[in-house]
Amino acid sequence: MKPLVKLFGLLPLRRYLATVAKPLNPVQEAALEERCILVDENDHECGSASKRDCHRLVNGHIPLHRAFSVFLFNTREELLLQQRSSTKITFPDHFTNSCCSHPLYEIENERDTLNGAKAAACRRLSFELGIPKNQCKPDDLQYITRIRYMSEGDGTWGEHEIDYIFLMQKDVTLDPNPDEVKTTLYVPKTKIFNFLNNLKYPITPWFNLIVQNELTNWWENLKSLEKVMDHKNIINYK
Repeated sequence: MKPLVKLFGLLPLRRYLATVAKPLNPVQEAALEERCILVDENDHECGSASKRDCHRLVNGHIPLHRAFSVFLFNTREELLLQQRSSTKITFPDHFTNSCCSHPLYEIENERDTLNGAKAAACRRLSFELGIPKNQCKPDDLQYITRIRYMSEGDGTWGEHEIDYIFLMQKDVTLDPNPDEVKTTLYVPKTKIFNFLNNLKYPITPWFNLIVQNELTNWWENLKSLEKVMDHKNIINYK
């Protein structure tokens, strides 16, 4: 098996964003008008901007905004991965962790930092993956840490986020939304690196960073997550 870092770590993050075909999908284009929560480097709210403005690279700059990523494990300790829809504006067809998105400025309870990120995660787990609302509640989400990263993508669309990381271990019902998700599958810990090494599609930059740096440790401590929690610091990936 080739080491994962050789396959992913030495390639620029620009590699992971494919060119988006035009015209844009109407569902995805409408979502660009939703408003993300702008934050400073310490994750303090400092305004809002549309998703379009928060993901469009302008003179090498992308506004820093709040996001979340969910890693959903079933009771067999397999991790749910998704392949993003071909119509997604950012990172179409890329494989990534179970669910990733943003708390929205216009939804009042989603502006409440940690609780807001949890509320947004439950909303998107239902919207993207079709998980019934009674199977995903904020208390099901274990907050692990925050990461900050930036990807210039293809030079047009990219990311610059403080990303709340949630782990959830539960058997759930899936009914993926085809506007958001192309494929879902559960992967066991013993096969994750082989799966990613042989994948014919790219993976998202935040998932790439987490796989290289954090995922194994989290996975090995699913029954004792307090060992891997860091609620004070923001992990900065340069």
